[in-house]
Amino acid sequence: MKIVIGGQVEKKEIEALVKQHGGADVEVTVKSDLEAAMALKMGQADYYVGACYTGGGGALAMAIAMVGKSNCATISMPGQPPTQEKVDQAVAQGAKAFGFTGDHKEKAVEFLMKALTK
Repeated sequence: MKIVIGGQVEKKEIEALVKQHGGADVEVTVKSDLEAAMALKMGQADYYVGACYTGGGGALAMAIAMVGKSNCATISMPGQPPTQEKVDQAVAQGAKAFGFTGDHKEKAVEFLMKALTK
């Protein structure tokens, strides 16, 4: 599985968390949000992960523009931490790009990797 990290904040920390929860079968690359969204669109990555301060602005703006809103999901927002149920639902509905707030990165990545590696 190939995961590209875009968004605006905490990219290196998110990279470490994806590697920690994803295991050896996950290839992770950190890029700018535009490069990451293009990689997803061109099939060079299976999933896009990004964080910002709202969970859906800078985290997903380029992904929404490149692959469409129906392929993107905000899994946390300020005051609304991620839940495994919400993440599972987003994955089941076919989302390929996931945004969350930087302060929720630990749980967001944990829940997302659990859902993606089922």
